[in-house]
Amino acid sequence: MNLLRLLKHLIYPDWWLRRRLPAPAMSHIERAIADSEARHGGEIRVALETTLDVWPLLCGRNAQDRAIEVFSSMRVWDTEANNGVLIYVLLADRDVEIVADRGVASHVATAEWEDVCHEMERRFREGLHENALLYGVLAIGQRLQSLYPRTPEHPNELPDRPLRV
Repeated sequence: MNLLRLLKHLIYPDWWLRRRLPAPAMSHIERAIADSEARHGGEIRVALETTLDVWPLLCGRNAQDRAIEVFSSMRVWDTEANNGVLIYVLLADRDVEIVADRGVASHVATAEWEDVCHEMERRFREGLHENALLYGVLAIGQRLQSLYPRTPEHPNELPDRPLRV
């Protein structure tokens, strides 16, 4: 267990997320998701978490493990075409993970998602929190546009509002 990581997770308060991403920023991100989904048949969700609890940290849980757990609990996998994508951000670690449902994952290389994550993480380190998320939504949306062209009958299957978990 990394002591510095544990301390970060213990000292960052919940309000830290609201300060970095206030209500207007969350609305901009929600609008970006809706605009993106108007151009393709995929589904994008954003989940933001300030810290992990102590027990998961002591057990060695990382952002990728937590992202998969959140992907499941938010039911991002529960779309008709298996085309859901989750952007998960663990702010204390400044770690971004992208989890794609099997319909998307079979067409997009892991390295592509990693490139998007690295760019988002760079922007988070620079304090550009809203910009990082808008970039992620745009990059994922462009990829989904080529995989799942928009059809008139495609419903919006998942909420667009970013979720604080």
